[in-house]
Amino acid sequence: MTAWMVRTGHGPAHPNSGRRPTAGPEGGTRPPGRGFARVPAALAGAAALLTLAYGAGVGVAAQEPAPSAPSAPGGHGAHDAPGGHGGHGAHGASAADPSRADDVAGAGAGGSSWMRAAGVFSPPGSFVASDALTYDTRLVPAGARIEVTEFTDPSGTRVGTRLRGLVPGRAYGMHVHTSPCGADPAAAGPHYQHRPSATADPVNEVWLDFRTDEDGDGRAEAVHDWNFREGGARSVIIHDRQGGAGERAACFTVPFGPDDSA
Repeated sequence: MTAWMVRTGHGPAHPNSGRRPTAGPEGGTRPPGRGFARVPAALAGAAALLTLAYGAGVGVAAQEPAPSAPSAPGGHGAHDAPGGHGGHGAHGASAADPSRADDVAGAGAGGSSWMRAAGVFSPPGSFVASDALTYDTRLVPAGARIEVTEFTDPSGTRVGTRLRGLVPGRAYGMHVHTSPCGADPAAAGPHYQHRPSATADPVNEVWLDFRTDEDGDGRAEAVHDWNFREGGARSVIIHDRQGGAGERAACFTVPFGPDDSA
């Protein structure tokens, strides 16, 4: 399977909050972007030609205006459309895994940090290795894309996700899980819980249920007043239905963090 990814961004270690417009190229403002970043037609065309010519993964980097810092998280389990995207040191997908690309920024002012991970789904054991695995290609086709972002500071954590290439007009469930993905859907472990062995709900867990549009694209966001424990959250699972349970249709390994010092 041929996989390629578009990466964007050069800017400070903070993503766009999605709650304020960012500066446009002429000094005005523009609303937060929808979906994944676009690149100039010439770059996209070149990527397509290289893909056809060599049949290999192609990473294309493009620059965008620097994103503004996100506003402080607040509330519990809020589901909303995440805003624009942020980038810090744009890189193409790694040679070891051309279907994946990550941005991780260290602690900023006030102990804040952010992370962005993006991948392309493929079945376990496929020729193109991926940390984004689909277990049911009818629900999550090979080649579908996912992006997960996290912003954290002492006041809490915001997790957002965007997806492309799923079944149009369908409801999906999604939660943060405790372990990395594996060939066995059960490898990702149970839902991450802020209070372990407590209630399974959107307040104590990170629920990212969403419904795709007519193009098969979806997005969701969850906001909490707590942070992840170090090493405690390592993936997101896409389920075949919304709510607290459901069959595991796909999984994406995500480097969530930092630790919860409380």
